[in-house]
Amino acid sequence: MQNIKLEYIWLDGSNPQQLRSKTKVIKTKDSLKVEDYSMWSFDGSSTKQAEAGKGKNTDCLLNPVFITKDPFRGDQNKLVFCEVLNPDGTQHKSNHRNTLQEKIEELGIDETIEKDELPWFGWEQEYTLTKKDRNPFGTNGALPLGFEKGEPRQQGDYYCGIGSDSVVGRGIVEEHMNMCMEIGLDISGVNAEVMLGQWEYQIGPVKPLNGCDQMWVSRYLLERVAEKYNVIVSLHPKPMTGDWNGSGCHVNFSTKEMREEGGLSLIDEAVMKLKETHKEHMAVYGLENDKRMTGEHETSTIHEFTHGYSTRDTSIRIPAQSIVDKKGYFEDRRPASNCDPYQVTERMLETVFSEVPVSVEI
Repeated sequence: MQNIKLEYIWLDGSNPQQLRSKTKVIKTKDSLKVEDYSMWSFDGSSTKQAEAGKGKNTDCLLNPVFITKDPFRGDQNKLVFCEVLNPDGTQHKSNHRNTLQEKIEELGIDETIEKDELPWFGWEQEYTLTKKDRNPFGTNGALPLGFEKGEPRQQGDYYCGIGSDSVVGRGIVEEHMNMCMEIGLDISGVNAEVMLGQWEYQIGPVKPLNGCDQMWVSRYLLERVAEKYNVIVSLHPKPMTGDWNGSGCHVNFSTKEMREEGGLSLIDEAVMKLKETHKEHMAVYGLENDKRMTGEHETSTIHEFTHGYSTRDTSIRIPAQSIVDKKGYFEDRRPASNCDPYQVTERMLETVFSEVPVSVEI
């Protein structure tokens, strides 16, 4: 028998939701499967998931759904990502994972089959590394790394930059990337972004539900790595006011049919469906996204749906390779960096597979 540490991770009731975790120590001699990990409880009144008060039942349940290695503790220790349930085992109102799972089942999507047969999601998670110091330049959070001695030169040199005068925080970025790779997440790249202290990593292509689990676990890893350096990870969509790019979580999407010969026509049809449901998408694409989507800094205005070929100032971008190949994928540039992947994925599947009448305007 050996002692194993299990780090139970879940999403709280904040808006946007925040990650929480606590450790359970168990004795075991065998390798465990997902179904072998027991449910656990926590005090929901301290996470905005239960009402506090005398005689109130404040318990919430943690149901393990995604198990992987713990790269911080090593050995046989595990990260146990969970969905939140009510005390009676029903879906908690903060549990958007279960809602997505129901939508996937309704659409007949079977995530147990080969990925090539399924819809693909590719996530581009932008974020800003910040200090705990007061931010004298903007009003949307802590001070980005590199701004401590005054506002740096204007953006432009920082995107995919190198050198200590163009990037800051690379050690955190590299450590996070290595941990994602170590535990088997489908991380496909990292790069410095347009603002100093701002970075991006990509997860995908991934399946709908599993990909969302990976996104939340990757965010957990990022915050834990930054914690070691006493640095804060900001997912605010506009961490700095003024002439600075905001942070998004662009999502690339395709179905099996879009990736096959002649798929461009299906991409065009999906774009028109997205146009018809623009308001429904914006409602779940992240908090304070209006501060980012102003029509400036490589965005389309939040109030208008736009699309284009190889454009980055539109709601939807159809990349050059998809046009050349006449098949492929499209990029939805509207989701904010603080969006919930479960809600974005559910909305995307609902729209693309719906019978929304469209008029072809591509």
